[in-house]
Amino acid sequence: MLKEFKDFAMKGNLVDIAVGFVMGAAFNKVVASFTGGIVSPLIGLIFNADFKDLKYTIKEGTMNDAGETVGEVAVLYGDFLTNVIDFIIVAFVMFMIVKGVNKMKKKEEPAPEAPAGPSQEELLAEIRDLLKK
Repeated sequence: MLKEFKDFAMKGNLVDIAVGFVMGAAFNKVVASFTGGIVSPLIGLIFNADFKDLKYTIKEGTMNDAGETVGEVAVLYGDFLTNVIDFIIVAFVMFMIVKGVNKMKKKEEPAPEAPAGPSQEELLAEIRDLLKK
């Protein structure tokens, strides 16, 4: 059983998937910092607020002794929009990577056709002629 697990774990596809997963997680952090540090503040200029803090308050909360708002009910659409922007950036970059890899791959040449031999009728005629002899 241990040998089977080792064979499974060392298959090329599984290792490739693991490397891709780790790279994707690291890339996601880069995109999140780009969106949070560059894109969100620029969009926040339009709304005159921090983009991630944009929300629609449904029910006002009260302040407790620690200065925190308690009991507030709000729709955090700024955070959602930030995540949508993150997704669009990641999807676009992945599209460009796949497009580049596909372009770099050699186009497979079609397999040469089998040499044309005699047709079925010609073979049957030859067999008939041989049987006549």
